[in-house]
Amino acid sequence: MTARILESGYRRYEGERRGELHAVWSLFVHSLRRMLGLRRPARWKILPVMTIVFAYLPAIVFLGVIALLGDRVQDFVPQYADYYGFIVSAIVLFVAFAAPEALCPDRRSHVLSLYLASPLTRGTYLLAKAMAVATIIAAVTVGPPLLLLVGRVLQEAGPDGPLGVLGVLGRIIGAGTALSLFYTALSLAISSLTDRRAVAAAGTLMMILASAIATNILYFGLDLPPEVLVLNLPFAPGEMVVRIYGEAGEVPALDTLALAAGLLALTVVSASVTFWRYQSLRVTR
Repeated sequence: MTARILESGYRRYEGERRGELHAVWSLFVHSLRRMLGLRRPARWKILPVMTIVFAYLPAIVFLGVIALLGDRVQDFVPQYADYYGFIVSAIVLFVAFAAPEALCPDRRSHVLSLYLASPLTRGTYLLAKAMAVATIIAAVTVGPPLLLLVGRVLQEAGPDGPLGVLGVLGRIIGAGTALSLFYTALSLAISSLTDRRAVAAAGTLMMILASAIATNILYFGLDLPPEVLVLNLPFAPGEMVVRIYGEAGEVPALDTLALAAGLLALTVVSASVTFWRYQSLRVTR
């Protein structure tokens, strides 16, 4: 035996120090991998893979129909604003899954203090997590309509001219980003209140469902002003998407400015709840 223990205990780190921005990027990449199940057993990949397939499958089917039948099926293929109706279940599923998977395990396994012992602060930690969750949700809010646009352009069934393509592209990015930011803030706020992924996911789904039931009763049953529909968490973001595409929407009586202001307020309140929750957490550094 030639091995010898010369010294025990902690040693000072002598490697390269890349700073806070690199720490944020590393946590962002790690969170993406975790939510997608990369480098984890196969069971952790099932839900994200199935959700992505459900989101992109309608676009692939529609493009295949256009390629086979051409102009005869133009009325069958939905407009870009209507496409979200085909993938709303995939969006809600990703919303309920992504944020709990990003936030809850760190508190559950008591490793949050290890992250905060690095150059990360509570604010930059939340920034990296929010970026990861928003990116994951954007994969099903921006990606599928974008695929539909690219496919239609390649088959000469898309918008007329470069300006038409750029106009639709801008609406796709704007609508998908708005959905992603709103649902990211909402799901992070709920996930910040518990360290159990199942509880956070169930709470997100229950809040979305309860808001829809309550506001529908208030508006359609009790004839309250249409502004109450801003609190309808599955309806209001979808209605905002339709307005971004320049259409009247399902409830034209609901003012577009009031709708946008209400969604912005909900996003800010949700983000504030998450920030307050993490600022008030007692963590030993």
